[in-house]
Amino acid sequence: MFQRFPYTAAMDENDPSTVPRRGRGIYLLPNLFTTGGLFGGFFAIIAASQGRFEAACVAIFIAAVLDGLDGRVARLTNTQSEFGVQYDSLADLVSFGMAPAMVMYYWALLALRGDGTPLGKIGWLAAFLYAACAALRLARFNSQVGIVDKRWFIGLASPAAAGLMASFVWTCERADWDGSDLRFVALGLTVVSGLLMVSRIRYTSFKGSGKGPKADRVPFIALLGVLGVLIALWIVPAETLLAVSVLYALSGPVQLLFRRRRSGDAEPAG
Repeated sequence: MFQRFPYTAAMDENDPSTVPRRGRGIYLLPNLFTTGGLFGGFFAIIAASQGRFEAACVAIFIAAVLDGLDGRVARLTNTQSEFGVQYDSLADLVSFGMAPAMVMYYWALLALRGDGTPLGKIGWLAAFLYAACAALRLARFNSQVGIVDKRWFIGLASPAAAGLMASFVWTCERADWDGSDLRFVALGLTVVSGLLMVSRIRYTSFKGSGKGPKADRVPFIALLGVLGVLIALWIVPAETLLAVSVLYALSGPVQLLFRRRRSGDAEPAG
């Protein structure tokens, strides 16, 4: 009676004729999240060109949330594919490369044209620099995805850089600060954000602290911190996102300085 459902060598995962096929429709699920993120970036560009900067910034953050979900959904449903990886990168280029650059350009950098032709060119060149750095950052990430330690990002991640740009514009809009008055601050922020993406500075990825059963555990105080951030997001979302984005952007250089200082102190005196 034990031979009613015999197992044979033909019933192997290497033989596609014997493995139960997963419905193709499920592969659409993670790509729908990716498409939603792409739509958010595209909408942000359109909204910024119409002067609707708060809506544009919100769309970028929605795209960031969807970008964080598509990979997790693909892993949970076991629907990872090379197509999904490439599609996600292209969508990220629009949502976290082109969209933040265009939002910042329409909000503040465009006003540099009033300061003369050279500065006017610098404005759109700074926006292009940011978009190009985002493309380079994504290409480097894809080429090193199986090499680098997953605990760290090499360079500021493009969603984090986009969050820094969008939260700055959103906060200023809520405070009724005109972008033309802050055009030089916006110029500096755009250039710095772009350069941080292609830098070799290491940023934590919050994907665990190492190997072993306790690798993904975090201190209890960290949970309280997350709860506090969620409450602040409900009260003052733009200001909270700006504070979190600035702290995260600064965390990489600060940790680098501490590491260099410790390595310098560890060297022998003579």
